[in-house]
Amino acid sequence: MSDTAFDTGTDQLLVDVTDGVARVTFNNLAKHNALSLAIRRALPDTIAALESDPVVRVVLMTGAGTKAFMSGADISEFGAQRTAPDARAEYDRASAAVTGAWQALSKPIIAMIRGYCLGGGLLTALSADIRIASPDARFAVPAARLGLGYGMGGVQALTEVVGPAAAAEILFSARRFSAEEALAIGLVNRVVEADQLEGAVTALAQTIAHNAPLTVAACKAALRELRRAPEHRDRSKVAEMVEACFRSEDYLEGQAAFAEKREPRFRGR
Repeated sequence: MSDTAFDTGTDQLLVDVTDGVARVTFNNLAKHNALSLAIRRALPDTIAALESDPVVRVVLMTGAGTKAFMSGADISEFGAQRTAPDARAEYDRASAAVTGAWQALSKPIIAMIRGYCLGGGLLTALSADIRIASPDARFAVPAARLGLGYGMGGVQALTEVVGPAAAAEILFSARRFSAEEALAIGLVNRVVEADQLEGAVTALAQTIAHNAPLTVAACKAALRELRRAPEHRDRSKVAEMVEACFRSEDYLEGQAAFAEKREPRFRGR
């Protein structure tokens, strides 16, 4: 799998691809990687490009530096963007476009979290399939301390991961949860020491990237459908993807590799 370079249109959002893993870095260091207008505008097209690139098999999201994954929305922009009704509507449309882009991504997403993961940063991390944090990570939704409304979509995303009781405490208290607390309520998959975090997450991403892409895609599709109400689940789509696995060259390669006691070389077809 060769490397690919991406131009996101802003230096606040960096993307590099190595051996099938696209690393998406929120790079707004002066504001603890806050979700600025520039990042929100760049994300939908960037995510769509990652979706369409056959080289990319896994997406890894993280924040620049060690202080923050993402400290939330850029509060300094609120006066202009989240006060007047028209401006709020435009802000909400831009945010929905980002959320929709992450939801449409068919490839596995891993969030590597150090430091602050607050508000819009937590909502961004919830877009990931897997979240791995260091002990210094801190999680919160500070909406109740800012007096702003928190939309149904964000509440639903949080509740699906941690359940209604934990979501209620996070939302009502607006307090910061430690990495250990986040692990206990299922907000993160595991907590890894800071000096081992990069290696652990990279190893996981590479493991997934070298697994059979059609199988991984079918599993992610099934997980996505399970989040829908039963009457809205597209079971036939998942069944077709599962059948495609059995009809693929990769299925034959997997059997051959097992018989020959070697690592499989999957090509996604």
